Amino acid sequence: MPTNLTNEIVTAAILGFEEQKRLLDSKIGELKAILSGGPAEPEATPKPPKRKRRKMSAAGRKAIAEAQRKRWAEAKKVSEPAPPPPEAAKPKRRLSAAGRRNIIAATKKRWALKRAEAAQAEKAAKKAAPAKSAQKRAPVKKAAVKKAAKIAPAAAQPATEPAAQ
Repeated sequence: MPTNLTNEIVTAAILGFEEQKRLLDSKIGELKAILSGGPAEPEATPKPPKRKRRKMSAAGRKAIAEAQRKRWAEAKKVSEPAPPPPEAAKPKRRLSAAGRRNIIAATKKRWALKRAEAAQAEKAAKKAAPAKSAQKRAPVKKAAVKKAAKIAPAAAQPATEPAAQ
């Protein structure tokens, strides 16, 4: 045998020989079935050998992950339109000196009218107040009220009875 065999060559040779063995086993099974006159089933059909899992190095996984990230970034860039550039912010509005004077004058005028209305309302209240004070009676002492209450019921009863009939 040659001395410079690599793992790939040996693996390929093994697979080839196993395939030949499977074919030979199936042919032998057919011949035996002809001899015995029974069904043409091979005695034991060997299952194809399970391939060993391939192992990947950490560097290989890292390279694949990086390539996938790059593809996703490219796909996202194409699918999403770029947002429009932000417009320049408007400068803050400032109040001119003339505008400020106009506002102050209008405020003073408004307050002057409000004060004038309040003064008129106060004058009207003063005129109406003396008329009400004339209607008021002088406060009565409690003792006088009690005495009047005792006398009043006796006088009130005869007056109410004839009115009720």
